[in-house]
Amino acid sequence: MVSLSTVRETGGSPAGPTPPSGPTPPGGAAPPGDGPWVRAATRVLRGVPVPLAQMTMIALAGVALGRVYAGPLLTRLVLGAALGSVLVSVAARRLPSWLVAPLSVLALAGWTGLSLRLAAAHADLPGSLAEVTADAARNAIPRLLTAMIPMEPAPDTVLVPLVAAWLAGLAGAEVALRAGRVLLGYLPPVLLYAGALYVVGPNAEPAVWPTVAFAAVAAAGLAVPARQDPAGTDPAAGLAPAVRAAVRARLVAVTAAGVAAVIGFAALLAPVVAGRVDERPVDPRRYVEPPQVESLDENPLIRISGWALSPDQKLLEVSTEEGASGPDQGGLRIRLAVLSDYDGVTWRVGATYRNAGRILPAAEPAPGGTVDTVRQQITVADLSGRLLPAVATPREVTGARVAYDPATGTLIRPEGLSPGLRYTVTSARERPDANLLATANVPAGDAVARVLRVADGAPEQLRRLAAQLADSNGAPYARAAAIEEFLAEHYRVTADAPSGHAYPNLAFFLFGPRNGGGQRGTSEQFAAAFAVLGRLAGLPTRVVVGFEPKGDGPVRAVDAFAWPEVLFEGIGWVPFDPMPRPDSEPRPVEEDFRPTPEDPPPSEVPEPTLEPTATPPAAAPEPASGRHGVSTPVLVGGGTGGLVLLVGLVLLTLGTLRRSQTRARLDRGDPGQRIAGAWREVTDALRLAGRPVGGDLAASEVAERARHAIVEARAAMAADRTRAPEGAGTPDVPARDGGSNGRGPTDAGEPAGGGAGPRDADVAELARLLNQVAFALGTATLEQAERAAGVAEDYVAVLRAARPWWRRLLWSVHPGPLRWRR
Repeated sequence: MVSLSTVRETGGSPAGPTPPSGPTPPGGAAPPGDGPWVRAATRVLRGVPVPLAQMTMIALAGVALGRVYAGPLLTRLVLGAALGSVLVSVAARRLPSWLVAPLSVLALAGWTGLSLRLAAAHADLPGSLAEVTADAARNAIPRLLTAMIPMEPAPDTVLVPLVAAWLAGLAGAEVALRAGRVLLGYLPPVLLYAGALYVVGPNAEPAVWPTVAFAAVAAAGLAVPARQDPAGTDPAAGLAPAVRAAVRARLVAVTAAGVAAVIGFAALLAPVVAGRVDERPVDPRRYVEPPQVESLDENPLIRISGWALSPDQKLLEVSTEEGASGPDQGGLRIRLAVLSDYDGVTWRVGATYRNAGRILPAAEPAPGGTVDTVRQQITVADLSGRLLPAVATPREVTGARVAYDPATGTLIRPEGLSPGLRYTVTSARERPDANLLATANVPAGDAVARVLRVADGAPEQLRRLAAQLADSNGAPYARAAAIEEFLAEHYRVTADAPSGHAYPNLAFFLFGPRNGGGQRGTSEQFAAAFAVLGRLAGLPTRVVVGFEPKGDGPVRAVDAFAWPEVLFEGIGWVPFDPMPRPDSEPRPVEEDFRPTPEDPPPSEVPEPTLEPTATPPAAAPEPASGRHGVSTPVLVGGGTGGLVLLVGLVLLTLGTLRRSQTRARLDRGDPGQRIAGAWREVTDALRLAGRPVGGDLAASEVAERARHAIVEARAAMAADRTRAPEGAGTPDVPARDGGSNGRGPTDAGEPAGGGAGPRDADVAELARLLNQVAFALGTATLEQAERAAGVAEDYVAVLRAARPWWRRLLWSVHPGPLRWRR
């Protein structure tokens, strides 16, 4: 038997010498494969499968990633990137290899610009293409990993997948087509597909069919050889028909064997892969911190009293689309924030905001209720912060990029509000069926534990009042209505009531003497008291802060108020109004609630006097002039003494609040909160020392400025000691020892009285701990929190000691840290 190599060397066939070349005999047909057009077509067809497989695999990565996007735009853009990147490499095969990358990058820039324009138009984002592109380039990765599912295909959420798909196509095509390494050329598309599955995580159903199709396309591409015959002809061309058939049969057999091997390998791995289908994938979003808000936005309830004192301040301008809000357009409540967490001191939103697109996720409406579509255009005036007002529940927002918390329905604008900001929000306002409330139950269990939690330390009087109202009313709605009626009938609304809704504030509001300022408050105290009493009575409650304008037009501070809501099964959240009715005279609380004796006895804690006690005036001699009244020296002396006493009380109060604030920051909460509190102590000290740091600086930059401040403080203290005469007092920095605060000795250096303060590395260490808390939640330890507190105390002591004596006196009573925004 003659081998195929012998046949190729001799150029003949096993049957005999090669026939003489010459024109095809008349009436004869040219042998199959001999024509140039046939050979060209064969080369083209043989070169198609590998690029086609590359494009299909990249497109399937877009399909897998598109499962967490709203609409098919992302999948189409990735498909365009797959076609463009591979076709550029195919068209440039005859060019030098160093020219392919620049040509492909130019094509990538064009496709990216077109794609971003399409995405911006789809998301209805304002601004020019240059502005949108710059914003997407700066924030693409964090917004991709913090965006709400399903994600809006906006410029910042499509940029990374688009560029990654193009680069995968470029690298894979060059390796597979130019170098002929098909298997190695599949590596970029495989990595792209794996990255898409990782980004999706547990936020979509398993991508079974895209994965099967991906493996099938890869196997089909491997079944075709990457390199052609050096002469560019069919391997069996020029051979006798019998030998040609044998060669082609061998090629078919090899190809079939390769495909069978791939299928068998997949069959072996299938049980292993199928066994892991039910396992929950890792969500990369857990490693990325979502947008955060300042304390002013975390607890907007404290803003109610301030707005009540400036009732004419214009906060918003509202225009409601005609006929969109139903028959009672004038009664629309615009919600600012929903506060679900209460720790006995303050109500907080406690939201996890995710970057959202124009369309927000919709929830199933409660059965039996009605849903009205409300569309409003809102223009921001003097309202500050990040919270974005909207009628509950928002479904579409245009004109502003937002982040959203689906659990509470609260919106924020991560960049913050600014005067003149105009946006349009479409909301689905649910109105429950009032006929179902009387028999409705309230949910229980872990799902609603957050809105049922009662913080430790609730005053006994609050518990007894809640028990009295609950004992008289069995059904949940009856209990809620009883609390609402009790508050509305016994308390008075005043605009000048002080802010506060901690347990002591609520106890004073509910049971304090009327002539001493008790039993009156703003909607802050009414809503907070209802929510706490409701939870003590077994009702899931929360507090909502918002506005109730009389209609379209300006929304002023007088329209701001807070109201409580109760969650009922099958109905949802139902608002209540515990505010007194207009022109109603409240009844004394003692008429309907008489607290039972407490332990310890009331004699140890005397009750406040309800009426002022009349003290008989002391007998005074008649003035010599014969005129009755108090003499001028007595008036001046009494007034001066009263003024001094008042100033002393104010300073004592400020000092106590500042000390409590410091203790709360350094000694309360989990280690992460204590480290953050220590950092705020340092930044407040810098501000008190006349060296404020901006909020745009990184922690390491702030630490560097703090180091310069401490160096200058030491130099100033050394100069003071040099100029001071012998025996004169110089400011000393209190040394912290093992018995100072229970934290144990530190290595912060010698006391400042000896010329040293905390080491330069201490604040830098505190900055590292702060970054650890911010980017690795839950990893801080108690020892690190103790160390951070020690560093903060040492640092503040040195900065304070370097100030003049009169500034040192005012340091502890300066009200700034109590009101500075965080």
